[in-house]
Amino acid sequence: MYFEMTTQVRVSDMKEGREWYEKLLKKKPDFIPHAGFVEWELVPGCWLQVAEGTVTEGSGPLRLGVPDIVGERERVISELNIDHFEIYSRPEVPVKWGTFSDPWGNRLGFYEYLDKDEEQLRIKG
Repeated sequence: MYFEMTTQVRVSDMKEGREWYEKLLKKKPDFIPHAGFVEWELVPGCWLQVAEGTVTEGSGPLRLGVPDIVGERERVISELNIDHFEIYSRPEVPVKWGTFSDPWGNRLGFYEYLDKDEEQLRIKG
């Protein structure tokens, strides 16, 4: 049985990394156990760890569910200087999605449910 999860990205500069992820996630870290390491609880039991260390470029992507992928894309392009990225969809896939990279090469992204009733069920769940 699994009851929680964590995923980790690494950054070469912790101060810059923490600031960048605070802007992306729109909040301060939830847990700072020691120097060079911060964590955010994204949804109950699901943690993103940002650690200072050797970057593993091309990892991921870690995609975050959002209610408005176009709006979030525009926000991160503006606030975080992310390059424009495409938003994709396929008839057999219930979401549209897009992928971008942080300044350290970690692959991130967003996805949005096409069925807004399904989205609301997942948000409430």
